[in-house]
Amino acid sequence: MAKLISIIIPVYNEENTIKIILNKVLKQNNFDKEIIVINDSSTDNTKSLIEEFFLSKIKLINNEKNYGKGFSVKRGIEVASGDIILIQDGDLEYDPSDYEKILKPIIENRADVVFGSRFLGSGEKRVLFFWHRIGNYLLTLFSNALTNLNLTDMEVGYKAFKKEVLANIVLEENRFGFEPEITAKIAKKKLKIFEVGIKYYGRTYEEGKKISWKDGFAAIYCILKYNLFK
Repeated sequence: MAKLISIIIPVYNEENTIKIILNKVLKQNNFDKEIIVINDSSTDNTKSLIEEFFLSKIKLINNEKNYGKGFSVKRGIEVASGDIILIQDGDLEYDPSDYEKILKPIIENRADVVFGSRFLGSGEKRVLFFWHRIGNYLLTLFSNALTNLNLTDMEVGYKAFKKEVLANIVLEENRFGFEPEITAKIAKKKLKIFEVGIKYYGRTYEEGKKISWKDGFAAIYCILKYNLFK
C-alpha cells in the first residue's frame, strides 16, 4: 500500500525563495504527498506569494505572530495526515531531489527515522563558513556523547519520521532548539535511525541565512536539558 508523505515547510520572510522551493517540492511525483506550509508571521511578501499561486495544492497555516521554527513544525505535525513526516526548510539550502534517498529507508521499513547529512556522501555542497562547520561538528559531537548516537549532522534541516514516532513525543522547543530536542528524545526510544548524505547549497547572511552564534548556545542548553534532565 502506498504511503502518504506529509512535507512540513516552516517559513519566515522567504519571499525570494518560497515560489522556487514550492515548485521543486510539487515536482516530486514519485510518491503521494501533502504539503503543509506554516507561515511564521512573515513581514515580507511570503504569505501573499503562497496564497496567490499555491493554495489549491497546499495547506497553509498562518501563525498570528513569529514563534520560531520549532513551533511551526509542531503545528504542521498536528495537522499532518501522512504515514511519514518530512521537514523541508523554506529556503533553497536543501534540494527536494533528495527526497527519494531520505524516504527510502522508511518506506522499505528499514528505518523509523532518517537524518540527512551535509557531511556524508558525494552530493554537491556549497563551500561557505569554516567556523559554522566547526560549530556544527562540536554540537553534533556533544549531542552524540549524551545520546550515544554516531550522527554526523545533528543540526541538519532534513529529517524524516514515521508518523507514529512523533505521535509519542511531546515537543517543547519553539525555535532552533527543535533539532537537539528531537534528537535527544528519539535517542531514548528503541528506534532504527539512519543517516544519508544529501546535497547542500548553504547561503550567506546577505542571502537570508537566519541562524546565528546565539542559537549555538541555545543548542548546548537544549542538549543538556533534554538528555540529562528530561
